[in-house]
Amino acid sequence: MKLKSINPKNNKLINSWEVHSTEQVDALLSRANQTYRGWMETDLSFRINCLEEISNLLRERAKEYAIIMADEMGKPVTQGLAEIEKCAWLCDYYKEHAESFLRPRSIDTENYKSLVTFQPIGLILGVMPWNFPFWQVFRFAIPSLTAGNGTVLKHASNVQGCANAIEQCFKESGFFENIFCNLRIPGSKVASVIENGNISAVTITGSTPAGQSVAKKAGECLKKTVLELGGSDPYVILDDADIENAVNACIAGRILNT
Repeated sequence: MKLKSINPKNNKLINSWEVHSTEQVDALLSRANQTYRGWMETDLSFRINCLEEISNLLRERAKEYAIIMADEMGKPVTQGLAEIEKCAWLCDYYKEHAESFLRPRSIDTENYKSLVTFQPIGLILGVMPWNFPFWQVFRFAIPSLTAGNGTVLKHASNVQGCANAIEQCFKESGFFENIFCNLRIPGSKVASVIENGNISAVTITGSTPAGQSVAKKAGECLKKTVLELGGSDPYVILDDADIENAVNACIAGRILNT
């Protein structure tokens, strides 16, 4: 079985990749978990330096990545450039704030001394959609990695070029080999990955049925989950709104990137 990237403009095959076998998945997750054991012990300053490196690399390759998105899922290059800049901004944001976010905090309790600390929990599986193929990945991976976790990506089947580019981007930015890795598997194999003992938590952005499936399996395995699911939210426009601007904003928000 192969995962295929097909240009939505002309329906031509861009590339195809062999799906990882069960044995390959197990080996990859095992290596990633071993890498995580070392990554979690790194000094925060080292991880922050990686954030600076990847931010710079994203901006250097913005046009290249925007073209990959345009070819694979049809995003206009201008929007792709904006998406890459948003990913770089995210890296800058955590570079600036990670130390304060992760600093232990004293709290008042009945005990002599109480505090909250922020500790990594292991490998985080991210099941990500096609529509923002870089941003959706970075927004889960960057805070997870900065906090000392490892990350495993199961991207949408039709944007494997983006997934591979992201994986390479992390490798070239000083992040440990295998601390971010791309699993080439169909959606039908996600449940077995959640069951794998090397996975500690899972997050998904996708449809409500997909989220229900992931949440059910994660619950059975007692693993933490974060879900962002599909929907169609209503708009509330107040009497004092500029109706023309409000309508235009509603339309843009509803059909953006469909």
